Amino acid sequence: MRQSGVRDGEPAPQRLGWADGGYEDKGLPPDAPGWDPGRGAAPQNPPGGHRAGRRPRRRALRWTALALGLFLVAGAVGGYLYYQHLNANLRKEALDLGPGGLKKPEPNAFGQTPLNILLLGSDGRNTEKNIELGGARQDADRKPLADVQMLLHVSADRSNMSVISIPRDTRVTIPQCTDPKDGHVYPQTTGAINESLQHGGPGCTVATWKALTGIYVDHFMMVDFSGVVDMADAVGGVPVCVDRNVYSHDSRGHGSGLRLTKGTHAVKGVQALQWLRTRYGFEDNTDIGRARAQHMYMNSMIRQLKRGTRLTDPVQLRDLAEAATSALTVDEGLGSVKKLYDLGGDLQRVPTGRVTMVTMPWQYGRGERYVLPRPGDAEATFAMLRNDAALDGRDAGGPKQQPEPDPKPSTPKDKLDVVVQNGTDGTRGPAPGRANVVHGRLTALGYAAARTDSRLTSQADTALLYKDASQRGDALALAKALGLPKGAVRPSSSTTALRLVVGNDWRTGADHPAASGGAGGDGTAAAHRAPKSADPLNAEKDSSACMQVNTRYTF
Repeated sequence: MRQSGVRDGEPAPQRLGWADGGYEDKGLPPDAPGWDPGRGAAPQNPPGGHRAGRRPRRRALRWTALALGLFLVAGAVGGYLYYQHLNANLRKEALDLGPGGLKKPEPNAFGQTPLNILLLGSDGRNTEKNIELGGARQDADRKPLADVQMLLHVSADRSNMSVISIPRDTRVTIPQCTDPKDGHVYPQTTGAINESLQHGGPGCTVATWKALTGIYVDHFMMVDFSGVVDMADAVGGVPVCVDRNVYSHDSRGHGSGLRLTKGTHAVKGVQALQWLRTRYGFEDNTDIGRARAQHMYMNSMIRQLKRGTRLTDPVQLRDLAEAATSALTVDEGLGSVKKLYDLGGDLQRVPTGRVTMVTMPWQYGRGERYVLPRPGDAEATFAMLRNDAALDGRDAGGPKQQPEPDPKPSTPKDKLDVVVQNGTDGTRGPAPGRANVVHGRLTALGYAAARTDSRLTSQADTALLYKDASQRGDALALAKALGLPKGAVRPSSSTTALRLVVGNDWRTGADHPAASGGAGGDGTAAAHRAPKSADPLNAEKDSSACMQVNTRYTF
């Protein structure tokens, strides 16, 4: 860093300190005993003898202490003001605008819970810069669409991270949402998932994801075109690869404008935005190829940041803080720099080799005008995230198994206090009478003390909750009697009796679908890694991956 008043190439002036045998050259008044304007050093025998020699030292120390104190106060005030400035940069909105009901997962045996963050990219043209970057000036007054949607799932023990994208034109149920700004109620409808942002803001997209996947969403982060450019500049060049020359542009005006020659290039700024927006030019010119390109970019950026290549220079770090806070719209629960910093610490703990990116398994709808979740594979992928199972198949983030043999029941089943609750609430509408049906089954099995809770709740997967280790043996025996998988048996600090929440995977029948070989209610086997149809990409193993260029957009 350049010193004030020093030209480049000149040595910095020597400042004499008491260790050098001289006076400090700042803060010492010219009339101090022993001050020599020609030398700046104290004589061996200053006037006034030994006692006089102490006075300038004390005065100099006082001046130094005062200067140091003022510096520290100024630094603290400046740091606080800058911290407040960064906080003010953040835009905040409500997390969930839907009817709610889905509960945060219970902590595991170690008190840990997974973390789910919805990452959104808005196509809004609400500023001149966004119009310039995104084109389509005629859309300046249109409400933005959430064209990029990825759920980032960090395992409860922070050992792995999974990211799942959903293509923007996926046809879904968008639940009823209420705009907190004007109170307008958007009725439940069916449409492309990117339209959910127009139903009151990102909180409606969160509600849509929760309804579709059954996954609880803790936070969201949304960025627009200009924000992507600013953050890409602050992070620095992110290496990406294409397997041949690509120019995303055609005579009809389609394309992002991305132009790269075959091989690896470090993209940043506008070029990074072009990469992330490219549809015409990658693979089959659809959002599926675009999602894979986004996964490659994110994996490469993770590798860059993990290596610390942009985090050692204070100026670059400040630029990144400015860009990130200015670019982001976040939920109110994530609306401070400290919370973002703490979140970064959680993400930093995940090894690069345990980061897996996937796209929701999909199939075309009627006329190939939109896509739908692929039966079986999509639900299996969602279920893995709900159950905190790693998509890379190593399952280090899944529920921890007891190292010792399963405990035996400790309470006679006819005396066991079991509460059954209907957890099938949600956008599909509740399946009526589920608690009564399952209660009847328990009674027939001899659980005479079982009772029902008439309150509806929303639960994707059936769960049998117990208070502490003393109840685990009873819970496992009950699960076996009903045909529940062992993974459905979970500890909970919020229950006293055993609580059986009948989820949306068990909307019919008295026996759980897993009892007949299914899992999730559709007859599919429980998944232990992401299906091939999810197109998984690992941040470390697939570091040399290149995007396949469509031959119509090469040069």
